[in-house]
Order: sequence, then structure tokens, then C-alpha cells
Amino acid sequence: MAFGSFNNNGGGQTQSEINMVPLIDVMLVLLVIFMVTAPLLTHSIQINVPQASSEPVTQKPDIIDLAVDAQGQIFWNEQAVTLDALPQLLAEQAVLEPQPNLHIRADRDTRYDVLAQIMAGAKQAGMQKVGFITRPGEKALESAHASPGN
Repeated sequence: MAFGSFNNNGGGQTQSEINMVPLIDVMLVLLVIFMVTAPLLTHSIQINVPQASSEPVTQKPDIIDLAVDAQGQIFWNEQAVTLDALPQLLAEQAVLEPQPNLHIRADRDTRYDVLAQIMAGAKQAGMQKVGFITRPGEKALESAHASPGN
């Protein structure tokens, strides 16, 4: 900042010095603030806190294996069941926490009507996780075994 006088007697030269007073004021205020707050930050109470594991407990859900053969026979975890008993079994499993995963394995010659009834029963019972188990086709197997660069 240049300061000059209003009279023209001084020769018209400007003063080219930095005014340090505002800078010193700010530095003194900051010094006082740090001097007051520093003792408060270092004062602490020693407490022996218990140690605990911070890893969350994860519980993997059970898997229900529901198989349907070509004749429409239903197998609940390798045990034969009827289509009429299936909604009751699904309702019992739907209320569990965590809810089990329902894996449906169906023969390729199974009638769509049987699968539609099973899926409707699972939805009506409240099953959230329903999946179909399939085998990769011959083309998928060939491409998986093909080496890169051929």
C-alpha cells in the first residue's frame, strides 16, 4: 500500500513499506487462542476400556435344494414331497432369520405348469431369494476350455 500526503511540498514520493500492525494483531490473537485451548486438549482421563472384536458376525443363510424331475416329482433337500405340502414348508422357512436361499433344480423336460406353481408358492410364502440351478451348455464349456491365442 502506498501512502502519500495531500500537500505537494513533500516532493511527491510515495511510501513503499508494509504496515505490520494488522499482521501482528492477528498473530497475537491466534497465539492467545492456542494458549487457552492447548491445555484443554491435552487433559484427559485414563480409563481402561474393554477389548472387543470389531468384526461383524455374519451368519450364512441355509440353502434349500428343491429338485423337480421330468415326471413332476418334487424333492425338498433330497426328500420327496408333494406339491400340496410345498406351500406349508415354504411358509415355515420364510419366517426364519436369515431367510434361507431357495435353489430350484428342474429337469429340462419338466412341465412349466409345475415350475409356475412352485414359484407362485414361494412368492406367496414370502421367500425373497429364489434362484435356478443350471449347467453350462456345451458351447459355454467349449469356450471356457479354449485357450487364448487360438
